[in-house]
Amino acid sequence: MSTNPELELALNFIEKTDRNLFITGKAGTGKTTFLHQIKNESLKRLVIVAPTGVAAINAKGVTIHSFFQMPFGPILPNQPPNNQQRRFSKTKIDIIKSLDLVIIDEISMVRADLLDGIDQVMRRYKNRNKVFGGAQILMIGDLQQLAPVVRPNEWSLLQQHYNTVYFFSSKAFQEANVVSIELKHIYRQKNEDFITILNEIRNDNLSEKSAKILNERYNPTFSPSKEEGYITLTTHNNRANLINDSELNKITNKSRFFDAEISGKFNENSYPNAAKLELKVGAQVMFIKNDSSQEKRYFNGKIGIITDISKTSVTVQCGNEADEIVTEKETWSNINYSINEETKEIKEDLVGAFSQIPLRLAWAITIHKSQGLTFEKAIIDAEASFAHGQTYVALSRCTSLEGLVLKTPITSNAIINDKTVSVFNLSVEENHPDESILNQSEIEFQLNLISELFDYQPFLYPITRLIDIFYKNQTSIKGDVIDHLQTIKDDGIVALMKVSNGFKNQLKVLSEDNVLPENSSTIHERFTKAVAYFLNHTQNNIQKPLDAINFSTDNKAVKADFSKQFDSLQEKLEEKLFALQKMTTGFKVQSYLEVRAKAVLQKMEPKKKKKVASKRDPILALKLRELRDEIRVAENIPAFQIFTQESLYAMCDSLPRTEKDLLNIVGMGKTRVAKYGDEVLDVINRYCSENGINKLNEQKKEDKKNTKQISLELFRSGMSVLEIAKERKLTTGTVTSHLSSYIPSGDVDILELIPIEKYKKIVKSIDNVEFKSLTELKEKLDKDFTYSEIRMVLKSLES
Repeated sequence: MSTNPELELALNFIEKTDRNLFITGKAGTGKTTFLHQIKNESLKRLVIVAPTGVAAINAKGVTIHSFFQMPFGPILPNQPPNNQQRRFSKTKIDIIKSLDLVIIDEISMVRADLLDGIDQVMRRYKNRNKVFGGAQILMIGDLQQLAPVVRPNEWSLLQQHYNTVYFFSSKAFQEANVVSIELKHIYRQKNEDFITILNEIRNDNLSEKSAKILNERYNPTFSPSKEEGYITLTTHNNRANLINDSELNKITNKSRFFDAEISGKFNENSYPNAAKLELKVGAQVMFIKNDSSQEKRYFNGKIGIITDISKTSVTVQCGNEADEIVTEKETWSNINYSINEETKEIKEDLVGAFSQIPLRLAWAITIHKSQGLTFEKAIIDAEASFAHGQTYVALSRCTSLEGLVLKTPITSNAIINDKTVSVFNLSVEENHPDESILNQSEIEFQLNLISELFDYQPFLYPITRLIDIFYKNQTSIKGDVIDHLQTIKDDGIVALMKVSNGFKNQLKVLSEDNVLPENSSTIHERFTKAVAYFLNHTQNNIQKPLDAINFSTDNKAVKADFSKQFDSLQEKLEEKLFALQKMTTGFKVQSYLEVRAKAVLQKMEPKKKKKVASKRDPILALKLRELRDEIRVAENIPAFQIFTQESLYAMCDSLPRTEKDLLNIVGMGKTRVAKYGDEVLDVINRYCSENGINKLNEQKKEDKKNTKQISLELFRSGMSVLEIAKERKLTTGTVTSHLSSYIPSGDVDILELIPIEKYKKIVKSIDNVEFKSLTELKEKLDKDFTYSEIRMVLKSLES
């Protein structure tokens, strides 16, 4: 644990509480070090995100936009972000649902609407009733440094909802009860005069005395020798590039080029260095990565002169150091988060890597790119006016006044600070938490975890929606539904919510002696009794009636809506039962956090939602639905006109094997059997054959064969498919199906049913795609190809 009191306090708030935190501090106070310490030491399940690709790579995390699948335009409150463009994967949802902590680095660059967008996603997949879905948020950054980017047209939309563009104006931040801690110990600068000057610039109140001391460093004609190792900090990219290119061209030595090795996924905008790096012996360079070797010979921002270049390495002399540094390619990793199937821990997967010599030309660099770096000697070139915070960023990169040279004098006009930021920072200083707030927050955290275990509020939304869906669609819903739903709501969820609220109030009273709940014998006793009570009532008043529900409908929209809420309720029930069953021996914070994550990630065999009592195999139902869908699309008719859901279930139950059997199925009259019977029976017979179900007697096979044989004989007599359909009062699809069944045997040539040009096109298309079903193949091929044509070609290829 750190000996720095602010760092130690911040670490304790992360580990021992669920309070949302904003960690700030002047440049050089160790914010990045703090982030990596949390990552390496925290027992909480966490992810790290940052607003830009470069910031994410440096923080060893991922970008906000990629993890939360955010759009790049404005995200308006109460209007879900357009992240439906990419569906969240099961893995991503599991990660979000099981998170304890989200770390957001460089929070100063995060806009208010983006933070609200994160809140929306977290609520959607974790807990809709809690800010950030109930996860703890750690925000790290310095508002006096780089600000968010917002275009005028974007701000014209956002200003209707936000006072400022900064993250602290977001709705989520204002609801999040954030604890703010400022790291005050400055590691970068030692000179008290320089620290005073930086603080005054940071607070927009540069005194005359400080301005005088600072501007003694003004020297517009200063031209350093290459041995001195000065770097110029400027406001614009083109100015930095101009200086670097000009200085490089002055060197007569031959240019040497290093190509980056890029593997996997690595966005070009996030490259940490040039993909093709040009260097020369004699060039002034800066290391742009900490040394990954044990020697730790260099750090991000260290400057030197190239003395030698080989095919694979570059040798650099830094100042008056006795030893030269030989550096080879370093690797930057692009990671993604997933879940370890065995341990259930969140793990980092390497999805891309960028390997390059960790050097860049360093006669000049932009102030923006210098953030986080440290220089012993720097020239501040401020020809253009500074944006918010840039004066402070530029000056605070330097370790001392002695190593600083100003190309233009610094006046109060060059210090552009946003007043709203200053007011916010003042409130941070005035509301610094202490040990008593930490201790109280730790007790509240443990009480919150206990209350969460007995919280049934999340069950209320899906059960209410299910009841609404039923009453609005009573005529199309069949089965034993509403009585069970009402029992679940009234006797289960609502009753348990009342008991839970009472228990929560009891715990508050019992914890007033300031003993941590996990250390209180009284709370331990109450807790174990409560677990037994809630487990019993959950099983009897939620699980049993839920298992008893039978549901069916032919209305696809109603079915989808009902199934979605049913799945949600069942998922919440399984998580709750798992957690209760694992916590019967008592409450400990760490064990509960592990149980909570495992409850979300448990890979239980999903329970089949009952439609009607049946011994049917869902595989056959799936195959019949697929057939019905193919016919529906091919003939452009509603699915129920082919056969209803009730008929489908009846077919699965009785397995009709002949047209006579099929006519006995409810809803399958003569017309439907004549039109679609052969194809339906074909599916059922194939299923029975594959699963070893009783074989048909020869007479039944003969009956089946005769109807196809008739179509073949008529076709052979010269009648077209259309003429046969009219003659037999069948659809053209059924006739084509009859004839195509003879393609594998050679009795019918596919080219008699489909033009050769189309046949070749379909064959070529099939060769170029992967598919698991006819429906999937149809979706991937040209829309001009019908199901019937594709099926025929597949049969011809089989033969």
